[in-house]
Amino acid sequence: MRSPHTKQRGDNIIGQWLTRCAALLLYSLANLVQAADSQPVQISIIIDDMGGQLKAGLRALQLPGAITYAFLPYTPHSRRLANAAHQLNREVMLHLPMQAMGSNKLGPGGLTLDMNRNQFNQVFLNNLNAVPHVTGINNHMGSLLTRHPGHMKWLMEEIKQQDGLFFIDSRTTHHTVASQLAHESQIPSRQRDVFLDDDPSPAAITKQFNLLLKKANQHGSAIGIGHPYKDTLTILSQMIPLLDKQNIKLVPTSQLVYQTPTTRLAEKDNQPPGPLVLKTPLEHHKYQ
Repeated sequence: MRSPHTKQRGDNIIGQWLTRCAALLLYSLANLVQAADSQPVQISIIIDDMGGQLKAGLRALQLPGAITYAFLPYTPHSRRLANAAHQLNREVMLHLPMQAMGSNKLGPGGLTLDMNRNQFNQVFLNNLNAVPHVTGINNHMGSLLTRHPGHMKWLMEEIKQQDGLFFIDSRTTHHTVASQLAHESQIPSRQRDVFLDDDPSPAAITKQFNLLLKKANQHGSAIGIGHPYKDTLTILSQMIPLLDKQNIKLVPTSQLVYQTPTTRLAEKDNQPPGPLVLKTPLEHHKYQ
């Protein structure tokens, strides 16, 4: 039979062992948390409306980092610029024209509500063939079409027939069902988080870029959409090289689509974007 002193020594040894184990566990957890916090957050930037202007398009291709470029079909320079983007190892998307609530002209290749399914599918496939090296699709305008489940279902089913395409909902209306239908159709997809240049003034673009970084820090990643405007390209060329110092990494859009975003804070952006007005010195556009 063990004496009380022997039992006490045994209990002390077990207690010390448990204490060391607990300390080791806490140390390991602290290292894991520190390692997780040191991982850079990720952003993706899509430059829409590529292909219409050669000079602006070439300047956009000179932006540093893994920019993604979305090309309108049948524009004068879409093929040339898309090929150049591909040669630079940049990601190419089809900027798919869709009917808007307003009176903005879609241009060639527009998808509209009055099309039957065969017409709709054929126009989509023609658009896809008009831009080389496409890896994903996002909507150009579409504040009317993206709110209609039937047409979005047609689109997602057709996208699924293609190998490896993803979809980005530009969210030109808070009534959009495009992302929902993409998810239901098991299409890899995400939504735009920030429009960088709905107001194309330098101060507004800078503010929106900082908002993109804020959302990325909150949620682990974020997607911004801009256009090949002079001030947008100037500001991006200045801001992108500073990302590393902020522990933020610019990645192709597909990299965000094919991974699960990390939620850093429980905050949610519940503000609907609504139709956005693009102001230029010469005219006003609605990005619908």
